[in-house]
Amino acid sequence: MAMMRTANPALNKSTFENLASTGNEYMTIDGTVNRSFILLILLLVPAFYTWGLFLQQSPLIMPFLWGGLIGGLVVALITVFKKQWAPYTAPIYAMLEGLVLGALSSMMELLFPGIVIQAVALTFGTMLCLLFAYKSGWIKATENFKLGVVAATGAIFVIYMLTFILGFFSINIPYIHDSGLIGIGFSLFVVVIAALNLVLDFDFIEQGANSKAPKYMEWYASFGLMVTLIWLYIEILRLLSKLRSRD
Repeated sequence: MAMMRTANPALNKSTFENLASTGNEYMTIDGTVNRSFILLILLLVPAFYTWGLFLQQSPLIMPFLWGGLIGGLVVALITVFKKQWAPYTAPIYAMLEGLVLGALSSMMELLFPGIVIQAVALTFGTMLCLLFAYKSGWIKATENFKLGVVAATGAIFVIYMLTFILGFFSINIPYIHDSGLIGIGFSLFVVVIAALNLVLDFDFIEQGANSKAPKYMEWYASFGLMVTLIWLYIEILRLLSKLRSRD
């Protein structure tokens, strides 16, 4: 268990092992930040597009939604197993996820006006606060901290997989997906764990820069950070929808 470095499947312990750098260019934190901004922009463009399609009640919205979901999963798996392809696959992943988030966000906005801007603000506010706490040393990614976050993330993954599988048989796991106190408490717990994964990502990216990983790993590290941010945004959106449902 002590071998685990982060709960993010894109940024596990073996990510920076056995990587040979090409030339004199190495991964840097600044370079990773710049790539992350590029991926964010690439995500926002298709997100606004599918948002507009939903508002226009276009029949294309569902094909884009499912295409983004399936395509994003495929590209993510390719990126994980072919890290050197990250400069090409990470931008594709961001655009595919943008299709999904735009459609999902527009649907939620229709049900709960104002919820999207709240979710976006909370997502980036959480990231900035945790980044400040990490750089200030208030939160340290100790081995016990990592193991706790990894274990909690694994448990959440198991619950979501069970929910997905049982859904084919019209069976729902009671309470946790409802807007009752238990459901809200569960969503709050998931949001906290998703946020803490950011701390592990910050720590791991810093280690990659210190170990002089190849330059293309900046794209790969940005991809891993994007995976966590997308998860955090969706969970915050879900939590807010449960709270708004109680009004």
